[in-house]
Amino acid sequence: MAESTGATAADFSTTSTSTSTSTAGSRGEPTTSELVTRLTQQSTELIRSELRLAQAEMTEKAKHAGVGAGLFGGAGVVALYGVGALVATIILALATFLAPWLAALIVTVVLFAIAGVVALMGKKQVSQATPAAPQKTIDNVKRDVDTIKEGAHHDGTA
Repeated sequence: MAESTGATAADFSTTSTSTSTSTAGSRGEPTTSELVTRLTQQSTELIRSELRLAQAEMTEKAKHAGVGAGLFGGAGVVALYGVGALVATIILALATFLAPWLAALIVTVVLFAIAGVVALMGKKQVSQATPAAPQKTIDNVKRDVDTIKEGAHHDGTA
């Protein structure tokens, strides 16, 4: 993980009092305005350091996410080849007691049937998502407005 190159809160607690303290009195303590100035400067530096740390951390996480997504994609491609090999295996197994062309035809028909069922399930899901408006919420808001209107008419304020 990236390390912060800026100042931390511990750095600010040990900062030397290098500003002028000649007007603070004989004890050498800084004035209120000097303390406020120092606080402003240190707060600004602390915020900038934390932002740099957050940026470095997010950059590191984004790199890991990108690599992970690429690996998932690669796994998907290999799995697709595995499914192809499985289909070929099923065809060859059926070909031991059927004609090879018939075994291939049976597997093809089964695969198209599965694809059709999955497509119909997808169509049903998509149709449930349309229209894209939140219909239940719209109906509830209309009902609320009607209720408010009725209450206003009964009170005689309409």
